Amino acid sequence: MSSRRIAIVGTGLIGGGWVLHFLRLGWEVSAYDPADGAEARLRDMVARDWPLMQRLGLAEMANCDRLAIHASLEGALTGAEAVLECAPERLEVKQALFAEMDRIAPPETLLFSCSSSFTISEIRARTQNPERCLLGHPFNPPHILPLVEVAGGPRESEPVRRAMEFWEAADKVPVHLRKELPGHLVNRLTAALFREAVYLIAEDVADVEDIDKAIACGPGPRLALAGPFMNYHLGGGAGGIEHYLRHLGPSQVARWKSLGDPDLTDELATKIIEGVKRETAERSIADLAAERDGRLLRLLELVDPGSK
Repeated sequence: MSSRRIAIVGTGLIGGGWVLHFLRLGWEVSAYDPADGAEARLRDMVARDWPLMQRLGLAEMANCDRLAIHASLEGALTGAEAVLECAPERLEVKQALFAEMDRIAPPETLLFSCSSSFTISEIRARTQNPERCLLGHPFNPPHILPLVEVAGGPRESEPVRRAMEFWEAADKVPVHLRKELPGHLVNRLTAALFREAVYLIAEDVADVEDIDKAIACGPGPRLALAGPFMNYHLGGGAGGIEHYLRHLGPSQVARWKSLGDPDLTDELATKIIEGVKRETAERSIADLAAERDGRLLRLLELVDPGSK
């Protein structure tokens, strides 16, 4: 039984997560990252987080030995059916990479950018075959959470159709963006929530710890089970979303008008930083991330993301 091959360009937090995910699926993974110490950091990450992959469930051919780290971009792309670009979030770096990958990779190879902020039109501006260069933006951590945002053409176009099929076959839940916007879909939604949280700190309505508790113990669990529209549909009672919009919509509009637009001053940033320090009680990022990932796994064991 032959396995599929994916190339990962850039092996930091997101790229490393993709390496773990595709190794779990039993794919051959070719990685390239010219940064000093990148190989050691990647191998440490794979060894550290492999037990999480075992909990998620390993495919028949899953094996850490299927990871090959290459000294050149061309070597990493050889034989790969798709490429995931996870380079630093600098537009000129991504544009140069895509121009080179487009030159090297066979015409049928899909080229995805995992950029969290730039549009794919900006990133593929220097390519000769822009239609096969698409957004493939995950939600961190990509080796655990199933979402992938796809953009770069109409849903019925051949490259986007192939991209959606690719991600579904790769055990992900792809969503298609009809239009390009900075920050895409999910980061804009989370930015809206974070902006209001920062405003509430600026207005001294609550402290960092209580705002985090309010989300984690209130809307957070509901949002793990259904999105905002479905939640408001349920919130409309027997009349569903129609009752909510027709009868309770004006109260929602009133709240919209009162939402804040804070200026992130040094004083406000310091207030938030000190609040997070109190909340974490000097626990390391690694420990906090490990706890989060363990909880995410337990949550995903109860929730079928593909049924949403």
